[in-house]
Amino acid sequence: MHFKVATLAQLAQFDEIIDVRSPGEFAEDHLPGAINCPVLDDAERIQVGTLYKQVSPFEARKLGAALVAQNIARHLQQQFHDRPKHWKPLIYCWRGGQRSASMVIIFSQIGWAAHQLDGGYKQYRQQVLADLASLPAQLDLQVICGPTGSGKSRLLDALHRAGKQVLDLEGLARHRGSVLGKLPDQAQPTQKWFDTQLHQAMLRLDPARPVYIEAESRKIGQITLPDSLFARMHDSDCLQLQVARPERVRFLLEDYPFYVSEPERLETQLGFLKAVHSREQLQQWQAMISHGDYAALVEQLLEQHYDPLYTRSMHRHYHRLQQAVLLKPDSLQADALDALAASLPG
Repeated sequence: MHFKVATLAQLAQFDEIIDVRSPGEFAEDHLPGAINCPVLDDAERIQVGTLYKQVSPFEARKLGAALVAQNIARHLQQQFHDRPKHWKPLIYCWRGGQRSASMVIIFSQIGWAAHQLDGGYKQYRQQVLADLASLPAQLDLQVICGPTGSGKSRLLDALHRAGKQVLDLEGLARHRGSVLGKLPDQAQPTQKWFDTQLHQAMLRLDPARPVYIEAESRKIGQITLPDSLFARMHDSDCLQLQVARPERVRFLLEDYPFYVSEPERLETQLGFLKAVHSREQLQQWQAMISHGDYAALVEQLLEQHYDPLYTRSMHRHYHRLQQAVLLKPDSLQADALDALAASLPG
């Protein structure tokens, strides 16, 4: 039976986007705005795949057809029973195969203008990767630099409030970028879902206006930045935050309150520095935690770890750092950063 097929360029024409892949596949990544109505759940997909390999393709298709029919019937009764006749859904699976075709055929027989996404999720993923390779070159990036505790992320927030264009990589990655940057009770997205969110964020940007972005390493926690964006950041204009160290210490204690309230979390994270600092140094820092001397601890971490690391990395990678515009806020309080953000072009 022939049915209607649509391309990625036609997404906006549909009332709803339905991902019929398994919940596990959907959780890893999916088209923005899609809902998950699997025709095979994770266990059923494994069951059919095992039967295909160990018994025969025929037996696998027979079981698969029965399971798919049952699941589509359930979705019709529970999810789509109230959709009007003029409803126009777009349905996709991994590569535009039998899973999405099964639902499209049944929905079309009902009378809905159901379409299958040509190439399925695989085609979408290829488009995302292609765009991520080309989009950064079109952007006028303004890279906000500054050592740990300089308020780079807070300045991005202020720029956003001021109506300037911002690309918040740490926000998308749900991580603050350093060894102590893991956020409490927040898991990072999968790499593919990060790519999808980054892709959507970049598509919304106006290339004719500056885009403010924070200087980052190639990896933010477990997330890896696209090579094209990483290279573009290194070749872009820089803005250098210069903030007095006492204010940076105060700010970090304010910005990471969970480490003060949960010292065991801080001890665990500092353990990851054993490859770059001596046992004696780590023991000294552990003692500071035990005594609650957090201000002195932060001061030493900045002086002995973060600032030297920042200096080496930035001068090696960011080619225009020497020509950076210097930003010298008196404090990192919201009103001071709002005033600074308002003074920047955009």
